Amino acid sequence: MASSWKEDIAAVMARDPAAKSKLEILLCYPGVKALRSHRLANKLYKRGHTLLARLISQRCKRRTGIEIHPGATIGHRLFIDHGAGVVIGETAEIGDDVTLYQGVTLGGTGKEHGKRHPTLGNGVIVGAGAKVLGPITLGNNVKVGAGAIVLKPVPDGCTVVGNPGRIVRRQDGSRPTLDHNNLPDPMLEKMDALYERISELEAAVRQLTDDKSRRN
Repeated sequence: MASSWKEDIAAVMARDPAAKSKLEILLCYPGVKALRSHRLANKLYKRGHTLLARLISQRCKRRTGIEIHPGATIGHRLFIDHGAGVVIGETAEIGDDVTLYQGVTLGGTGKEHGKRHPTLGNGVIVGAGAKVLGPITLGNNVKVGAGAIVLKPVPDGCTVVGNPGRIVRRQDGSRPTLDHNNLPDPMLEKMDALYERISELEAAVRQLTDDKSRRN
């Protein structure tokens, strides 16, 4: 348990420039508190004490605003930034070195049984308010933009934005950065391309008009 706490604190120190001390992280960060509660609830859940496990997870939800089902599988060094409104479903699986921002949902899409929540690979970053729904897999180092709704699997190293989520960038699998505010906007890119095309057509029409005037 002590080793897990050290990993949690180290993950925050490495990824949150606002963190000033290890004691501050341990006492004040809701994501660290939620992970601490989840580890206990998860052990109880696996041993068949499902009601007690759910009571622990619901108490944690009231204290932190983060709801993690006791059945969820979470790897090492998960960083939940701020955390308000984060929901992680029962069959969700999260790899190592993952970052989740506030309002993220790792949820299901219906009342089906069995595996019904997402699987996140290592190094995944999910931006604020994003929803990843269903038994899909996000590969290693995937980056999900704020507010995106992801309903289909995403290969390693890709960037996904929009509703529904679309792959707008493929990377070489190198370590992702945290600047998800600089993700590309596919609609803006299409509008820019349309504006350029209209400008070209207007220039061509002006040229034809000038040529006609000179001939007359």
